[in-house]
Amino acid sequence: MREPKKLSKELEAMIRVDQAGEFGATRIYAGQLAVLKNSTITPTLQHMADQEQVHLKTFNDLCVTHGVQPTILQPLWHVGGFMMGAVTAFISEKAAHACTIAVEEVIADHYQSQLDRLGHREPELSSVIAKFRDEELEHKDHAEQEGGREAPAYQAITSVVKKITKTAIWLSERI
Repeated sequence: MREPKKLSKELEAMIRVDQAGEFGATRIYAGQLAVLKNSTITPTLQHMADQEQVHLKTFNDLCVTHGVQPTILQPLWHVGGFMMGAVTAFISEKAAHACTIAVEEVIADHYQSQLDRLGHREPELSSVIAKFRDEELEHKDHAEQEGGREAPAYQAITSVVKKITKTAIWLSERI
C-alpha cells in the first residue's frame, strides 16, 4: 500500500473542512427530500443532492489519498444538516430554497477564499474547488429562480443558516 502524500496543515484543514461541508450538504438535501418527497421540486432537489454526493466522494477520496482525518464533529453535522434541511422544507418549498441560497453563498465565498489562498499551488485541488464552487453557485442561482428570496421570513432564515454554516466551517477547519 502506498504511503499517503503528507500535506501542510493548511491543506489538511482545507480538505477536512471541504469534506465536512459536502457531507453537511448531502444531509441538508436528505432532510429536504424527506419532507418534500412528493413535491414538484423533488427532481431538482435530487439532482442537487446527487451533485453533492459526487463532491463528497471526491473529498472522501482526497482524505484517504492524503491521510486526512475527517472532522470528529461529523455526527453533529449528520443530525444538524438533516434538521436544517427538514425544518426549512417543512416551512415551505421557498424556505427550502432560501436555505440553499444561504448555504451556497457562504460555501461559494469559502471556496473562493481557498482558491485565493492556494494561488498557483496545488493545481489539482484548485481545479476541484473551482469546479465545485461553480456548481454551488448554480444551486444558488436555481434556488433564486425558484423564488427562494420570496420565502416567509427570508432574512431570518438566511441569517440563521449563514451563521450556522460559517460556524460549522470554522469548527471543521480546526477539529
